Amino acid sequence: MTKPVQAILLVAHGTPDKPEDVPAYMRNVTSGRAIPDTVMEEVKHRYGLIGRSPLTDITMQQAAGLAKELALPVYVGMRNWKPYIADTVKDMVTAGISRAVVICLAPQNSRTSVGLYRLAVSGAAGGSLAFDFVESWHDHPLLIKAFADKLRAALACARAESKTNIPVIFTAHSVPERTIADGDPYSAQAQETAALVVKQVDGIQDWRFAFQSQGMSGGAWIGPTVEATIDGLRDAGHKAVLVQPVGFVCDHVEVLYDIDILFRQYAAERGMKLFRTESLNSSPGFINALAALARSRMAGVQDHSPSPAIHSSAS
Repeated sequence: MTKPVQAILLVAHGTPDKPEDVPAYMRNVTSGRAIPDTVMEEVKHRYGLIGRSPLTDITMQQAAGLAKELALPVYVGMRNWKPYIADTVKDMVTAGISRAVVICLAPQNSRTSVGLYRLAVSGAAGGSLAFDFVESWHDHPLLIKAFADKLRAALACARAESKTNIPVIFTAHSVPERTIADGDPYSAQAQETAALVVKQVDGIQDWRFAFQSQGMSGGAWIGPTVEATIDGLRDAGHKAVLVQPVGFVCDHVEVLYDIDILFRQYAAERGMKLFRTESLNSSPGFINALAALARSRMAGVQDHSPSPAIHSSAS
């Protein structure tokens, strides 16, 4: 007989605590690969402009809300900063946790994000923690509802201010073109999330999908870019646009800098007003989505023994 799940583990990208931490953080992101000084300084500049990324704080709030809803311990582990996934898994095992559901707070599955989180959990778990890793949940009905609720509210405010039925740009973080060429489902899943949200919100007459936050260190990344999409809407005569980032579930630098500062300024320079939906953060709708997802997986945790290859990649 399968033993019941004893805990939930939320995993995410992680964020530096302060701009001075950016070099060490970026080395984690790139697995130690050299980063041009210009890129490092630009990342530090962006974190400096927003003061501090709230990603870790918000993830802890999400965990607290989920723990209350499920009456189970909920742990948080980050791949690129504290609390690191390996440290959190060690804490879970020390606390006597042997079975868990792992939810990645990136709903769309890519080997460049979700795949790396899974490797980190597998490497840390060894034979001590059985887990069910949620590969993707981009189309979960309650996630779609949570996004739709935020979009509906933002549209009402934007339309009232702009006195027009403005278009919507849905966004997600870009990934290298080679990733998608190798069969990664991320792009299709991100666009499916947007399409499902549109179905729940009345009155959207024009919407587009764009990929944001392309890498700064070279190589081809998937598009279209947000900037090119804004240009197209301007050329079509629009004076305002609403952005909803459906590839992110909380505020962090890609939202607070890339959208709120960079894209807003870009639009303003072209005579356009840019609005943004609120992020899901620790809203009741998002906690409900996490709880439903966790419950649907809690009966199916299987013993998991990572292969030697996984062990070596995480060592």
